[in-house]
Amino acid sequence: MPLMFRSLLFGFVTLLVVLLIIGDVAEVEKEAANIEHSKKMNSHRLKPHRKAEVQLDPTAVTGMIKHVAPHRPCCSNSSKHSSNRWTFNKTLSSFIRKNILRFLDPERDISILKGMLKPGDIIHYLFDRHSTTNISENLYRLLPTASPMKNQHHRKCAIVGNSGILLNSSCGPEIDSHDFVIRCNLAPVEEYSQDVGWRTNLVTMNPSVVQRAFQDLVTEEWKERFLQRLRNLSGSVLWIPAFMAKRGEDRVEWVLRLILLHTVDVRMAFPSLRLLHAVRGYWLTNNVHIKRPTTGLLMYTMATRFCEEIHLYGFWPFPLDPKGKTVKYHYYDTLKYEYTSSSSPHTMPLEFRTLSSLHRQGALRLHTGTCDLEQKDLQN
Repeated sequence: MPLMFRSLLFGFVTLLVVLLIIGDVAEVEKEAANIEHSKKMNSHRLKPHRKAEVQLDPTAVTGMIKHVAPHRPCCSNSSKHSSNRWTFNKTLSSFIRKNILRFLDPERDISILKGMLKPGDIIHYLFDRHSTTNISENLYRLLPTASPMKNQHHRKCAIVGNSGILLNSSCGPEIDSHDFVIRCNLAPVEEYSQDVGWRTNLVTMNPSVVQRAFQDLVTEEWKERFLQRLRNLSGSVLWIPAFMAKRGEDRVEWVLRLILLHTVDVRMAFPSLRLLHAVRGYWLTNNVHIKRPTTGLLMYTMATRFCEEIHLYGFWPFPLDPKGKTVKYHYYDTLKYEYTSSSSPHTMPLEFRTLSSLHRQGALRLHTGTCDLEQKDLQN
């Protein structure tokens, strides 16, 4: 094949990929322009004696509106950003909550409790059913006696993802102003607080974080760094999916020993064995065909149980921002990731389009830009 022809072919393929990315980004940027949901809902009332079913379309979620009664838009500053006219749809948010509760109860499924297991019990890993682990004495000692979220209800919650879209966003103060803040994978906050905030009420931690961010605690220095990160949580819930996949059991045990040895002030939670399948089942039933929900989608699904109004920050599964600038996968490291790789267990762009559709309808607020201008608008 002539060199010139190969060069032209490569250039064409590259241009096509860029156009696809721009197309996805452009679709997301329309999220503030379509606030027509109230009119649509007026024409789609529930039929008498018919059981309501939510039908999520990953690009529009129009089916969900069919079964939601009309509502009066809220006009308070806490719910409406004048810069993009987002309005909280309390009726739709409540409807989603009720449908999720048909599949799981996040208050119960957020953690296995004492009394459900005992030391020595054998657990099959969720994704490695032929592999097992034993409930250690340390894990049993840290099992909560009651749900860490028992009887909790918050008006406004923030869920903070780890996308590099947060860098230079100035969203830190806005994030910290929420009643409850959820973070993912023990992401660092101190040195990035202007953009991501510092407040944490619940944080997830996959066992792989110990290896990737803290070098498997091989030296006293790395142990101290890890302990300092935990101490900064100051009474927050530390949510560790200890029974998802094999190869993380050693790291989980190291973490538990350090917490017990140094009396770290954290409340532990270990998700139930049914949680992931229940969450996936809810979204699949609503035509969102995810392979495995990301931590961010898991947290949103669970937060609907405890939070009336949910705001998402740091959710951006694209290598470029709306202006075409490169976006880091994580705001705090140099990790690379293929968002649409067939080998990935996650379908991040699909999840994002679904969340963006829910944003357009007012069920949640998806923040993808800077917050300093929004803050000025709210103060005026």
